[in-house]
Amino acid sequence: MTETKKIPPQEQDSMPADEHKMDPAPDWQPRHPGTGKLKDKCAIITGGDSGIGRAVAVLFAREGAKVGLIYLEEDKDAQDTCAAIENEGGIAFARKADIGKRDEAFAAVEALVDKLGGLDILVNNAAQQYMETDLRDITEDHLRRTFDSNVMGYFFCTQAALDHIPKGGAIVNTASVNAFKGNAALVDYSATRGAITAFSRSVAAQLVEAGIRVNCVAPGPIWTPFIPGTMPADMVEDFGTQVPMGRAGQPWEVATSYLFLASDDGNYFTGQTLHPNGGMIVGS
Repeated sequence: MTETKKIPPQEQDSMPADEHKMDPAPDWQPRHPGTGKLKDKCAIITGGDSGIGRAVAVLFAREGAKVGLIYLEEDKDAQDTCAAIENEGGIAFARKADIGKRDEAFAAVEALVDKLGGLDILVNNAAQQYMETDLRDITEDHLRRTFDSNVMGYFFCTQAALDHIPKGGAIVNTASVNAFKGNAALVDYSATRGAITAFSRSVAAQLVEAGIRVNCVAPGPIWTPFIPGTMPADMVEDFGTQVPMGRAGQPWEVATSYLFLASDDGNYFTGQTLHPNGGMIVGS
C-alpha cells in the first residue's frame, strides 16, 4: 500500500512544470527487482523527464532497456532522470525538442535512434493542459498549444518511429480518464485525450499485420508536475481525494501499466486501454 502524504497548497507558473520544485516529491521509484523483461530493447519516451514519463523511463531501465528521453525545456528534471537511469545500471540519452513541430519531432527521434542503436518501443507521453472554466475563454493560442503538444506531437513522433520499429515492437500512448468522463475545466485537454484514444485504436488496426502493437494508458489523478502547473494552489491540497481510493496516485503506480503493454506480458493486447485511476469506473 502506498503511504498517503499530505499535499500542501502550491503552484508553478509554467507548463510543463518542474518536478524538482514539488512538495512532496512524486514517488517514481520502481518497487520490484528487474527480471529482464526489456533486455536489449531500445525505448524512446516523450515527456520522459518527469512525472509518469520519469517513472516509466526508470522502470524500463531496470528491466534492461536503453532509454532515450524527449523533453521540452525542463533541463534539470531531464538530467535527474538520466542520472536515475544510470543508477539502475542503464544507458540514457536526452534530447530537447518541441514535438508539436514536425521537423523537431523527427530530428529528435532520429537522433535518439542513432544513439540508442535502434528502436523497439515508443512511449508517447508528453502533454500540456490549462484550466479554463468557460469554453469561450479558451484562446486560439491556448487551443493550438494543447493540440500541438498532445495530438500533433504523438502523430509526428509515431510517424518518425515507424521507420525504425520492427515486427514485435510496441507503441504505448498516454491518454487520460478525462477522455472517458470529461472534465468541465479541461475541455480542450480532454478532447486531445479522446483523440489519442481513437488514434491508438486506429493505428493499432493499421499496424497489426506489421506485428507492432499499439495501446493506451488512461491515468486518473496522478501527482505529477501537471498538477501544480495547472491548478490554483488552494485546489492542489485536495487533489485526488475524489476517487474511490481517496488519494492521488503516484507515478510508479502507473508505470507498471506501460511496462505490461511494452513487454511480452502484453503480447495479446493491441488497440486497448488500461485504466490506473484509483477506482473510477469508466467506459473502455
